Amino acid sequence: MTEQPSRAVQDYLKAIHSLDGAERMVSPLAIAERLRVRAPSVTGMLKRLADGGLVDYEPRFGARLTPLGITEARRVIRRHRLVELLLTRVLGLDWSEVDAEAEALEHAISPRLEQAIAAHLGEPLEDPHGHPIPTSEGALARRDLRPLHSFRVGDCVVIREARDDSPERLRRWRSLGLTPGAKVRFLKHEALDDLFELQVAGHIIAQGSEGLTGLLGEIVEDDTSRSAPGPR
Repeated sequence: MTEQPSRAVQDYLKAIHSLDGAERMVSPLAIAERLRVRAPSVTGMLKRLADGGLVDYEPRFGARLTPLGITEARRVIRRHRLVELLLTRVLGLDWSEVDAEAEALEHAISPRLEQAIAAHLGEPLEDPHGHPIPTSEGALARRDLRPLHSFRVGDCVVIREARDDSPERLRRWRSLGLTPGAKVRFLKHEALDDLFELQVAGHIIAQGSEGLTGLLGEIVEDDTSRSAPGPR
């Protein structure tokens, strides 16, 4: 496919990629749920993508991106995340507002404008939500991250990524200091109430698993315990 894919094709490729479709087969139902469309329309589009060499499609099982499909998907993802960063860093929009705006703008950006935005931002590695930005060659960093609610008491965790599809959650996380780069210490967990007691930037907050869903992180060294004075 030599010409730029249509907006609908780009949306499907990005959705399949977000469902880990670069590594495995993704079911039509999962794609339909992600795009909020009816299953029959997904079937028709998957056949079209397969004809264009963008996916390997097996009826009833789903689709997996081909190398060409991965390349096209990451082009869209790169533009989307660059636009999000431009909107927050340059125009001052809140991180809860930029996903919807980027969805509209990502399809209208030419390769030349994409390059100019990336250069202006200093070839950034992450978007405002901590998601890695694919390089212009299509390379995408892979990280071994875990859901925040899966960590245990005593763990010191740095938040790396925040899911960006819920403005309300993003505003809530911002107010609590639960943003990429923040260190979180797990102090208590009341299993019966499913309530975590966390220390974030010197403050103690309480959140349930549902309130933490969408945040990903990794364990880091606990600086507070390392710097605490030892016994005399």
